[in-house]
Amino acid sequence: MLSTRLSESRFVRDVEWRESGAPIQVLPAAGVFGANGSGKSNLLKTMDDMRGYVLHSFRRGDPEGRIPRRPFVLDWVRRTEPTEFEVDLVLNGVRHQYGFSIDDDRVIEEWAYWYPKGRPALIFSRKNEHVDAGSVERQKTRAVQELIRPNALFLSAAASANHAALLPLYQWFGRNLVFAEADSRPLRQALTTEMLGNETHRDRVLALLQAADLGVTGARKQEPDPVMYERLRRAIRILEGTDGDSDSAEGPAFEELGVRLIHRGSDGEEVELDAEDESLGTRVWFGLIGPVVQALASGSVFLADELDASLHPALATELVRLFQDPGTNPRRAQLIFNSHDATLLGDAIEDRLLGRDQIWFTEKRGDGSSHLYPLLDLAPRKQEAIGKRYLEGRYGATPILSHGEFASAVAHESAGVR
Repeated sequence: MLSTRLSESRFVRDVEWRESGAPIQVLPAAGVFGANGSGKSNLLKTMDDMRGYVLHSFRRGDPEGRIPRRPFVLDWVRRTEPTEFEVDLVLNGVRHQYGFSIDDDRVIEEWAYWYPKGRPALIFSRKNEHVDAGSVERQKTRAVQELIRPNALFLSAAASANHAALLPLYQWFGRNLVFAEADSRPLRQALTTEMLGNETHRDRVLALLQAADLGVTGARKQEPDPVMYERLRRAIRILEGTDGDSDSAEGPAFEELGVRLIHRGSDGEEVELDAEDESLGTRVWFGLIGPVVQALASGSVFLADELDASLHPALATELVRLFQDPGTNPRRAQLIFNSHDATLLGDAIEDRLLGRDQIWFTEKRGDGSSHLYPLLDLAPRKQEAIGKRYLEGRYGATPILSHGEFASAVAHESAGVR
């Protein structure tokens, strides 16, 4: 998400990260494109996994249990290798680096640094269950060491102990890396529903429903009964990572939310549709509005899987523009998404939605692993018709298909039919 020499200035955002000196220049969006099965979704799931380990490994983990990680499973040797995560971010104007390495049974390494004066200073480092305290909150770090387990992160335990130097880092994971995938749609729809009853967010939610040209002119939210209210609140806690047992619960179905979307009828009268009569695209958009409004309001990182799924390309384009435009994104929220829609890549430079350094590709290697690479590696020209060249296969990351193989498969099957 760092800008480069090929960045378009209209997309670059300055982030102060030390008391003096030049700011870090970052990008508000990144799009990942590639064939089916090339690893686009796994990239976002990896970020979501990191968030889950930080938020839950201490509170929810079984003291004797294994770590539920997802190693590379297409190679028996490599599936036993450790999995490593690291994030580099700015918190309250100070750069932080945090990461860890795990296998199926234990945390092998864990570390956290910050840059209060522009140079790295250790907060803590861990090897297995031994922790070295840095120069910040040393006494508290030593106290937390008594709490850690082999299968739980030190950061997760430190948050429970209210470690002042690490609590902001832990809280960052709670607000960021919210993952919008098909399975989380009921949770996200619950969040949008709650926002309809919130004076701070209601107008923005309604405006985005109306702007999407779905025929929606308004919405009415029924007051839920106590049982449904608790289900809604729990769905939101799961989405925000604060529920202690999120694996055992699902969000309410759309028709259970008590929301009736209002459409204008042919005679000008307003008509409330039953939930089951709303299109899939309307439901998908409804589930995106809540997290998008929340991300823009708080300046957080939002992950969107298959952004173009069930959405018209023009609607997906407008969602990306919300993050790209400093007028609608003054708090420098960031969007990381994947898509098959080549129209998001653009052709004419004046209409380009993404800068050249905001475009990434995934490609499946011969051994089944994924190769993630930026468009920049291919030295694109400023005036390049990126969408057109992508569809022509100039950048790779497109499926290699043979009509002959498809035709042969059908002909073979048909040959046995009498």
